[in-house]
Amino acid sequence: MDIQLEKLEIIKQLLETNDETIIESIKKVFKREKKDFWEELNENQKEEIQFSLQEAEEGKYSDFNEFITPFIK
Repeated sequence: MDIQLEKLEIIKQLLETNDETIIESIKKVFKREKKDFWEELNENQKEEIQFSLQEAEEGKYSDFNEFITPFIK
C-alpha cells in the first residue's frame, strides 16, 4: 500500500473514533517524534560528543577489538 493511502486510512479511522485514549496515544506519538535528543543533553554532554566527533574526524580513535582485548580474560 502506498504511504499516502495509508495516511488517508489513518485519518479516516481517527475521524471515526470517539475513543479519547486513542487520540491521546496518537498525540503522544507525535510529541515523541518531535523531540530531538540533542536538546535533552546538558552542555557537558554536548561538548563531549563534539570533542569525540572531532577526534574521530582527525583519526584519533581505536578499533574496538584493539581496545577490548586487554580486558578479556
